[in-house]
Amino acid sequence: QVQLVESGGGLVQAGGSLRLSCAASGRTFSTYAMAWFRQAPGKQRELVAAITSGGSTNYADSVKGRFTISRDNARNTMYLQMNNLQPDDTAVYSCAAKSRLVGPYDYWGQGTQVTVSS
Repeated sequence: QVQLVESGGGLVQAGGSLRLSCAASGRTFSTYAMAWFRQAPGKQRELVAAITSGGSTNYADSVKGRFTISRDNARNTMYLQMNNLQPDDTAVYSCAAKSRLVGPYDYWGQGTQVTVSS
């Protein structure tokens, strides 16, 4: 069982930056594929960025060049550095983990609100 806890959300003006953190319990964090998702009001949840256990990353087109996903296995923590935030980035951001490279994510955090004002 893995427990995930996000932090770092808040209110920021357009053009600003935030760094989200996702702290994970358990001793096998380094073996999990991890990801950040977001869901805005009235919209479907979307994948923002993902990182494999080996450190390979991929991003949604809408955040490429602005967001950076990373992980620190020694601290059991994943990060999402978000720069040049825009009002369209406003959403609840959740982290997720899975033990297999393919298939759905098994574990989810409770989410953290990010609000970008224009």
